[in-house]
Amino acid sequence: MKKEVENEMEDELRPEYDLAQMKGGVRGKYVERYRTKTNLVLLDPDVAQAFPNDEAVNDALRLLIQVAQCQQSNTIT
Repeated sequence: MKKEVENEMEDELRPEYDLAQMKGGVRGKYVERYRTKTNLVLLDPDVAQAFPNDEAVNDALRLLIQVAQCQQSNTIT
């Protein structure tokens, strides 16, 4: 059986966590750097089955970009 906590806000930190040593932390310090170098895209399961790895997805998308650029240049002239 689980031990019930009377008030969830009353749970205590473990003794090994010394808050005096944790001073100076800045929340979100590296978030902008993380966002600029991260681009996560979730594929639907049927699409993911068509590609064995991320390199295959990138290659397919690069090919699609080339085809679209060729199509665009053919319609402009």
